Amino acid sequence: MATATGSHGVDFQTTIHRNCSTARLIEAAIRREEGVLAANGALCCMTGKRTGRSPNDKFLEDTPGIHDTIEWGKVNRPISPENFSALEELARAHLDTREELFRFDGYCGADERHRLKVTVVTEKAWHNLFAKTLFIESDEAAQSDWDPDWIVLNACHLELDDPSAYGLDGPIGIIQSLEQKKVIIIGTEYAGEMKKSIFYAMNYDMPDADVFPMHCSANVAADDPSNVALFFGLSGTGKTTLSADPDRPLIGDDEHGWSDHGVFNFEGGCYAKCIKLSQEGEPQIWNAIRFGSVLENVEMGEGDRVPDYDSDRYTENTRVTYPVDYIPGAVIPSMGAHPKNVVFLAADAFGVLPPVARLNREQAMYYFINGYTSKLAGTEAGVTEPTPNFSPCFGGPFLPRPPMVYAQWLARRIEEHDADVWLLNTGWTGGGYGEGSRFKLAYTRAFVTAILDGSLANADYETESAFGLSVPKSVAGVPAEILLPRSTWANPEAYDVKARDLADRFRQNDANYEISDEVRSAGPPAG
Repeated sequence: MATATGSHGVDFQTTIHRNCSTARLIEAAIRREEGVLAANGALCCMTGKRTGRSPNDKFLEDTPGIHDTIEWGKVNRPISPENFSALEELARAHLDTREELFRFDGYCGADERHRLKVTVVTEKAWHNLFAKTLFIESDEAAQSDWDPDWIVLNACHLELDDPSAYGLDGPIGIIQSLEQKKVIIIGTEYAGEMKKSIFYAMNYDMPDADVFPMHCSANVAADDPSNVALFFGLSGTGKTTLSADPDRPLIGDDEHGWSDHGVFNFEGGCYAKCIKLSQEGEPQIWNAIRFGSVLENVEMGEGDRVPDYDSDRYTENTRVTYPVDYIPGAVIPSMGAHPKNVVFLAADAFGVLPPVARLNREQAMYYFINGYTSKLAGTEAGVTEPTPNFSPCFGGPFLPRPPMVYAQWLARRIEEHDADVWLLNTGWTGGGYGEGSRFKLAYTRAFVTAILDGSLANADYETESAFGLSVPKSVAGVPAEILLPRSTWANPEAYDVKARDLADRFRQNDANYEISDEVRSAGPPAG
C-alpha cells in the first residue's frame, strides 16, 4: 500500500494508505477483522449500533456567510463555529492515535465541468472501500497535486466524554461546514453518512454552478440517446425497480445534476437496499454483488458464508454498494441528454390518487415540493394505519436551501427543455391499504412505457375532481376503468371521504413552505 502524510488540510502524523486498490482494502478489512468475504466475493461488514443514518445528530456550522441561505429547522440544525472547530480537533487527534488510516481522493460528479474533488479519510479500511465504490476514482496524475474541494474525516470510533459541551445531543455527531467544505463524522460506523453528506454538499454548491441537484434515478433509451427519463420517489415507491430496464441503460440510481448540457450522475456507484433481494426479482442488483461490492448488516450462513437476503436479524435496512459499471450496459461516463420525461412516484396507500396524471408547470412544482408517498401500518412503531409521508423535493433530509429554490430550478429546466412531468401512483386502487389492491406491476410498467415512448403525451385527457389532475382516458395495456380512482371503489362516497382527507393533509403540509400563491393554487381544490 502506498503511504502519504497528507496535504491540503488532510495532514496526519500516522501512516495513511492512499488510494489503495480494491484488493488491498479488502485484505486490510479482513486482516483488521472489519469484514468477512462472502461466498459471492462481496465484503460483508457490520455497522454497529447504527444501521441507518442519524438525521437527528446532523449539524451545520452556522456562519454569517451562509446563514441567510439555509432553511434552518429540524433538518438543518446549527452548530457554532467554536464547537465545530473543537470537534474537528478532537476527531483529528483521535485519528492520529490509529496505527494506520485510509485515504481516498476522487470526484463527485461524472461531468468534468461540474465535478467536485473529494478526499475521504477513514480509520476503517472498509469505509474507504465504500468511498472508492460510490465516488469516482481519480488517476495518479491528478493525485500528484490534489487540492480537494471537500474533506470528509470519519472518526467512527471517537467517544466523547461530554457531547453536550460541544452542542451535540448525544455521542454521535455528523457535522458539516459549507464554508470550510468539511464533514466530520463522530461515533457512528454507518457508511451512508459519508455518501449523503457529500450529496448535501452538492445540493448547496451546485445551484451556484448553474446545476439543478436532484435526488432521483435516471436512464436512457438504448436506441435513442435523446430519450432520457428521471424518476423521483421516496423509499418503497418503485424508483429502483422502474429505472432498472434492460432496454434503457442506467445513468445512475440515486443522485444527479441537471446542467445546461444535460444530466449527469453525481456518483460512481450504486447503494441499494437488499432486504428480500432475489435473483428473479432484481437480477441486475443480484449479479452486481461480487468482488468489489460491500454488503452492510447482511446475515451470512456460518458455514457456507452465503448471504441471507431474507433475514432482518440486524436491520430491515440491509444494503449493498457496488460500482455502477457492475450493471450491464450502464452509461459510462454516467451522463445523458436533457430529460424528455420527469416522473414523480408515489405509493398512495389511501387508494385515491389516479394511477397516472400529467402535471402542468405549477402542479409539477407543487407535487415536487410536497414529495408525497405513504407509510404503511406496521412499518414503524405506532403506525397503525396508512400515514402520509411528505419529504420536500423527494429528498428533504439532504436539502440545505429552502425547497422553493429547488422547485424553481425544476420549473426552469422543464420549461427550457420542454420536458413532460408525470405523477405515477404505484400504490393502491379500489380502496386503501387493507381493502383495495396494489396496482399490478404490469399496469405500472405499461404507464411507464406509454410515457417514455411518447404515446401518453398525445392521449386525450379529462380532469378528475378530487385533486384537479389531468388523467388520460385510455392507456394501451391498461383497463380504462382503473384510470379514475373513484370508479374503482365499491362505495364512491367512501372514496370522497378518503380523497378529501388526503387533500387536507396536502394542504396542511404545504403550509410549511414559503411558496407562491400560483403554486399553492395548483394543489388539491379547497374542500
